[in-house]
Amino acid sequence: QVRLVETGGGLVPAGGSLRLSCSAPGASVSLFRSNVMGWYHQAPGKQRELVASMSTGGRVRYGDSVKGRFTISRDFPPNTVYLQMNTLHPEDTGVYYCKLSSLIRDNNDIWGQGTQVTVSS
Repeated sequence: QVRLVETGGGLVPAGGSLRLSCSAPGASVSLFRSNVMGWYHQAPGKQRELVASMSTGGRVRYGDSVKGRFTISRDFPPNTVYLQMNTLHPEDTGVYYCKLSSLIRDNNDIWGQGTQVTVSS
């Protein structure tokens, strides 16, 4: 069973920085040998939105609101993804979820438990 372990949330003043990490022990199994790992943000009362993602092939996507401020990176092995968040805004507050998606077979998404990020104004 593949599970995700997220760390790095916390409270930071506006303009500050945080680094999130998400590791996927067991994601070397064949189903996930080709995958996308990414981060999603869910603000209070809003839908979950893509922050950034990176595939095992190196393809990167960023949400419009974080371009130029956040940077995603990966280590493999192991399957670990990092999100460096700089120049944080109060609207970046919310829960950040890590997601692992197989590129081998559809409908095999795994979500982390989420980590809270709070940016004070």
